[in-house]
Amino acid sequence: MGKVYYVSKNVGLGMLVLAVTALATIIALSIAYDKERAKNRGLPGDEATDSTSRPPPPTTPFIPKEPWDYYRLPDSLIPLSYNVTLWPRLEPDARDMFVFTGHSAVVFRCVKETDFIIIHSNKLNLTTFYGHHAKLTGLGEATVPTIQKSWLVVKTEYLVLQLHSRLAVGSLYLLYTEFLGELADDLQGFYRSEYIEDGVKKVVATSQMQATYARKTFPCFDEPAMKAVFNVTIIHDRATVALSNGRDIDTVDSVIDGVPISVTTFEPTERMSTYLLAFIVSDFVKIQSTQNNNLLIRIWARRKAIADRQGDYALNVTGPILQFYEHYYNATYPLSKSDQIALPDFNAGAMENWGLITYRETALLYDPILSSTGNKERVTTVISHELAHMWFGNLVTLQWWNDLWLNEGFASYVEYLGADYAEPTWNIKDQIILSDVHKVFAVDALASSHPLSRREEEVNNPAEISEMFNTISYSKGAAVLRMLSEFLTEPVFAKGLSSYLNTFAFNNTVYTDLWDHLQKAVENTPGMHIPHTVHNIMNHWTLQMGFPVVTIDTRTGSITQKHFLLDPDSVVDRPSQFNYTWFVPIKWMKTGVEQQQYWLLQKTDINSQMRVSGENWVLANTNVSGYFRVNYDLDNWDRLLSLLSTNHQALSIINRAQIIDDTFNLARAKIINTTLALRTTKYLSKERDYIPWDSALRNLDYYILMFDRTEVYGALQAYLKKQIQPLFEHFKTITANWTKVPTGHTDQYNQINAVGYACSMGVEGCRELIKSWYRQWMENPHHNPIHSNLKSTVYCSAIAFGGVEEWDFAWRMFKNATLASEASRLRAAMSCTKAPWLLNRYLEYTLDPTKIRKQDATSTIQYVARNVVGMPLAWNFVRARWGYIFQQYGKGSFSFSNLINGITKRFSSEFELQELKKFKEENLHVGFGSATLALEQAIEKTTANIKWVTENKAHVLKWFTEEST
Repeated sequence: MGKVYYVSKNVGLGMLVLAVTALATIIALSIAYDKERAKNRGLPGDEATDSTSRPPPPTTPFIPKEPWDYYRLPDSLIPLSYNVTLWPRLEPDARDMFVFTGHSAVVFRCVKETDFIIIHSNKLNLTTFYGHHAKLTGLGEATVPTIQKSWLVVKTEYLVLQLHSRLAVGSLYLLYTEFLGELADDLQGFYRSEYIEDGVKKVVATSQMQATYARKTFPCFDEPAMKAVFNVTIIHDRATVALSNGRDIDTVDSVIDGVPISVTTFEPTERMSTYLLAFIVSDFVKIQSTQNNNLLIRIWARRKAIADRQGDYALNVTGPILQFYEHYYNATYPLSKSDQIALPDFNAGAMENWGLITYRETALLYDPILSSTGNKERVTTVISHELAHMWFGNLVTLQWWNDLWLNEGFASYVEYLGADYAEPTWNIKDQIILSDVHKVFAVDALASSHPLSRREEEVNNPAEISEMFNTISYSKGAAVLRMLSEFLTEPVFAKGLSSYLNTFAFNNTVYTDLWDHLQKAVENTPGMHIPHTVHNIMNHWTLQMGFPVVTIDTRTGSITQKHFLLDPDSVVDRPSQFNYTWFVPIKWMKTGVEQQQYWLLQKTDINSQMRVSGENWVLANTNVSGYFRVNYDLDNWDRLLSLLSTNHQALSIINRAQIIDDTFNLARAKIINTTLALRTTKYLSKERDYIPWDSALRNLDYYILMFDRTEVYGALQAYLKKQIQPLFEHFKTITANWTKVPTGHTDQYNQINAVGYACSMGVEGCRELIKSWYRQWMENPHHNPIHSNLKSTVYCSAIAFGGVEEWDFAWRMFKNATLASEASRLRAAMSCTKAPWLLNRYLEYTLDPTKIRKQDATSTIQYVARNVVGMPLAWNFVRARWGYIFQQYGKGSFSFSNLINGITKRFSSEFELQELKKFKEENLHVGFGSATLALEQAIEKTTANIKWVTENKAHVLKWFTEEST
């Protein structure tokens, strides 16, 4: 069991008083709600009670002067516990609004003298008591100052109470508030999700608190370091079930103002952060199991989803993954239950609320008949990611959001370990190279990148916090932690983790605390040696942005490192205390024989062991264990390419993928010439493994994006057709003419690549095959002959080759889909049509949540932008409606930056660059929120694309033309 948190006698007394008055307060909730309506104070969030809450637009830069002008809470008060009661209404009121009412009592300790209480509150209408927004009482001997004045500050999202005298240091106080909020469909805080089941519209009250939305649900100290114990009560319709972080301990029926309701109370939580709270009311049903240690595991979803056994797989893998982490962390799961729930409307993929994890339906539900292998893997890895957080993030929590990478990077790394334990035949650990390492290389090679760990003062307001939820935090975090685990060895890494988690259980840390414990693990391991301390090594990787390219000259043995930038002409404005050098752990081999790991500790060094000649060759960064790219002298490159051509299996699957990815990106950075990169793809006609093929196709996709509107595309298409055709024929053979499924996990993925690219490149027989499958389905909608693995590819290709009939059929199937992953496939496929009017109609649908759910709007626009026909349409659509799109999706959505990235991927002309800059200037008054950095990166990438296309177009056309004949 985890460390037990004990409340003091005075706090316990306060809880007792609250418990005694609970029933009276529940009744008061209803009365307060009626009062609010009678006073007609406007919509929740209007905050019309004080003119100071709506300042005029500033004409000069705002300089904080008062404590409530700062986005960070003062350090004078520390919360200890909350009693929170919430009553969501699942039917609209007379104003056709969905609302919730509630009350909260927070017990806090004063640790510095102050005559102000500042607590977060956003978009809540607070009941006033004698003209003030809250009631303050003291616990024990504390003398209670009276409230002089109270007001709401919209900019910093605070409730401020000015007191007549100071609070006493060391004393405990209780702040009581009653409030009304809108149960909106904005996917933030306490919100509303709707769905249709058996022709009946149903409403779910659910929550998303990360990062700054608990304050939209009840007044609270809404920062991750402000941990407390939460005592939760939920009032709800009798036909529904209420869930929260703790296990429910009692449900009683009652009547309030003639309304029959149930009141569910939950066990007190462990000491935890507000962003991990969860409250849900629904008519969902569950399946469950019990672990050996009496841990209750439950999967919740819509009734039909559970009846169709879509929750079974999640239930089956949750237990083993939890057991793996208990062993890996050497720490028992600290709660009494683990609930996981699939929601129809959810902005993120999933959220690690402690004891009640929320998911998009596509990330938790798996249909054994209709879902694909990819769907199954997604469910496994997302569950593994979220369960990793139960310890790393929830039990031990970051001090502030500037270190978010430690939370998310860690979970993004160990999710592969948990998933591998649950599904050992998948060999899933290799896929971190494609899904994280290569993915983040592309972002971290930009001059506008940023370090993993930012200074606290750089991350203040909600938009800046949301911007931290990006590829750097997740994927670079995973890559550098994997590298750390590799050079420390997994047992030493795990030993340090266990010490860290058990030392800081129920508390907060900064990243250096982890380095301390890993360093102790190194020192306590006989024979373990690293060239510097963990702090010194890792600070180079976390406190400066980017990564090195390591160049090895096998003629001399010289090794150098240099900051790798995709555009070598770009200017890096961010200075580095380490002058963009790294301590680089290099695992390497010579002519197929593994060598002793080498550390590059300076810009230039000599290693005579790396000198080779004749037929011998050097390969560095074996299995891509380090976070860096590798370049060689031309002779060694020629030897490696010759090896690929004659005996590619002499190199590991991962290193074949690495050679392709490194050369393509070295060429873009002008370190090697483009034709050398293209030569790495010549052997692909012999390649049958997924990871090298996927690496090649991802890199060739850049060429497609740059040239699919030019004369180069025909030659490129002819070359890629020549390379993909043997793979297409291979899968046709081993599947007995497409009637069977390949046995290997990654072989199934490679079959998808083979079919998709064969059709788009014009391989004979491919289009006819796809059109016939789709036509069969159209003729008999109740029987889909297309295998689940191939559905995404077949749907997209058939709609691209077809017309309005094929599109409208997909739309009908989309609207009728009862499996979320099937709806998701169809939603993406409808963006593949080549008819501009259909694409424009589809873009308009994204503005109507009855057609496209809000959670899916921005990704649908991105899907349209992927289509060469749809890209200018999506760009014009977003420009014309930026104000509305930003208002709806840009304030706090973690994925909002993807919209800018997705729409501008093809931008490669001076005209497009000027349009992008004009878009930025014209919308400065609107803002870009969490997409601010993405916009800067889009400008940088477009500038680099223009230069690359100008310099390479003629060479690329010549090479593809010669090689495709």
